[in-house]
Amino acid sequence: METTAASSPSAASKLRHMLATKDIIVAPGVYDGFSARIALEVGFDSIYMTGAGTCASKLGQADLGLATLNDMRSHAEMMANLDPQIPLIADADTGYGGANMVARTVAQYHRSGVAALHIEDQIQAKRCGHLGGKAVVDTDTFVQRIRAAAQARRRLASDIVVIARTDALQTDGFDEAVRRLKAAAEAGADVAFLEGIQNDQQARDVCRALAPVPVLLNMVEHGATPSWTPDEARQLGFKVVIFPFAALAPAYNAIREAFVRIKETGRTGLDPEFTPKRLFTIVGLEDAVRVEDEAGGSLYDGV
Repeated sequence: METTAASSPSAASKLRHMLATKDIIVAPGVYDGFSARIALEVGFDSIYMTGAGTCASKLGQADLGLATLNDMRSHAEMMANLDPQIPLIADADTGYGGANMVARTVAQYHRSGVAALHIEDQIQAKRCGHLGGKAVVDTDTFVQRIRAAAQARRRLASDIVVIARTDALQTDGFDEAVRRLKAAAEAGADVAFLEGIQNDQQARDVCRALAPVPVLLNMVEHGATPSWTPDEARQLGFKVVIFPFAALAPAYNAIREAFVRIKETGRTGLDPEFTPKRLFTIVGLEDAVRVEDEAGGSLYDGV
């Protein structure tokens, strides 16, 4: 019997199975449809929609809480549906308001096909977790956000994974951050996320303190956190590792170099093997041709 999309497990269900069975889940950061397609081409079994990358690519702005729910949801929906079998973990910032807005956020991400979302305890005027000057809400407000998310998930009969992120390490210290994550887990969070981990000891301690709740590592190179490989992260006790800047930094360098060459020499210097057809193949040309052929059409003959 042919497996259909309707009979296949959801991406959220697949991610829950991965959390239960895999030693470590590795999700490269993607910031637009093209970078997501490249991650899928390489063969990752999960991907991560970075909020900083969404702000940069969709808005051309810094990650300072400028992206709205609609900005983030529409971006996530596009990425999640490029290959609905590959779980997308997505940034959901603070949940975009009080309990009702958090519930709305979870519902919209669920209906968009997102497998997991993380909600943090920064104030509404948030900023990237690796910038200074952050401020967090009180623990009760954070717990209410997570409880609202977990309750929304249950009302929807959804498997979407709720990740509780705290930025309190920089503002209130390690013990308070761990206390917040424990309270979030009790309120229904499936995964804990301590932002801005500073050393091996903090990494081991937070994983031990939260066990058996899985802990996510945000591997932002050249930020507050030391650079660890997925295997090193696994040994420290993490279950998930995301790499938000993995596509952003190489893209900036490569694009800028090409633009400088045009300005200075009038030529791009691009690899001659990167033809228009190569580009379109990366972003689904063969699938589009197949759909047309199976429908009995010939619109794309000869492409």
